[in-house]
Amino acid sequence: MTIMLMLSMLVVILVASEVFVNALEHLGDRLKISEGATGSLFAAVGTALPETMVPLLAIFAGTENASVNEEIGVGAILGAPLMLATLAMGLLAIATFRARGIQGSFKPEITGMRRDLNFFLLAFLLAAVAMFVPHQQAVVRLGIGLTLVLIYFIYVMLTLRASAALVEQGHGTEADEPMFLARIGLPQNMVTILLQLALGLVLLVAGAKGFIHGVEQAAGILGISALLLALIIVPVATELPEKVNSILWVRRNKDTLAFGNLTGAMVFQGTLLPAIGIMLTPWEPREEVFAGIVLTLLGALWLRLLISRGGIKVWHVIFNGFLYLTYLAIVLA
Repeated sequence: MTIMLMLSMLVVILVASEVFVNALEHLGDRLKISEGATGSLFAAVGTALPETMVPLLAIFAGTENASVNEEIGVGAILGAPLMLATLAMGLLAIATFRARGIQGSFKPEITGMRRDLNFFLLAFLLAAVAMFVPHQQAVVRLGIGLTLVLIYFIYVMLTLRASAALVEQGHGTEADEPMFLARIGLPQNMVTILLQLALGLVLLVAGAKGFIHGVEQAAGILGISALLLALIIVPVATELPEKVNSILWVRRNKDTLAFGNLTGAMVFQGTLLPAIGIMLTPWEPREEVFAGIVLTLLGALWLRLLISRGGIKVWHVIFNGFLYLTYLAIVLA
């Protein structure tokens, strides 16, 4: 029964991702914004809603056990960027290996990806430092948390400012296919676009929550701790929207949208969510948590080095996938 629940929720997530991607392309096209802004802001924040809800619900409305709530919250907050910087990038290689080959190249818009990674590395390193600030120093922790919020605000402003210039250079978002709702007779206008986006997001959230419920049941049978559940298993469900959307885009040769979706979500989840963890949980450097932070930073640094040296090939992001396997080996040993 648990397996059937997980599989059915996975189908819901896959369908929802198609609906969301289709509407998002039409929104970016109509608003005349760049693919980078569409991927880094709209897609990233929209599909980050499921994993954003997990730590918030755990911290504010979880179980009666406060320590378990905090473990789930911290694990969900840090597990999300870990999955994006490692496993999700590795899946892009798997999705394009046959079509492009091991030496094939990805061609995302470099300036946007560089900006995403710079902001993520700055914010996530600051979040890592906060783990060594004693919980009793509430003012210092509050200051770090508010700084992370400010970093994300500045990032949004710079991304939107860069969008207009990129559109003029030919990097505007283009919708290749008609909207799904338009195919059933609805007019293809802004109202329909927003309606389809809302439908996609509702299905994404419902599918992810249902999948998490099934995973939690399976984990209980296996006897996995709350922290490991949140760090390893829960992000598999909550990050599925980002993974599926980016795989769909990269298979359509829309590399800017694919990578922007992932790196933009990394910025969102490396700033606002850690700010919540720093201010509302103990936020301590336990072994499994600190290992995840280090490998996440390594994955992001590797991508930043690649784009500064000329570009990203298919085999390059396989390394990111191996980083995730390394993490599993560390925490499950």
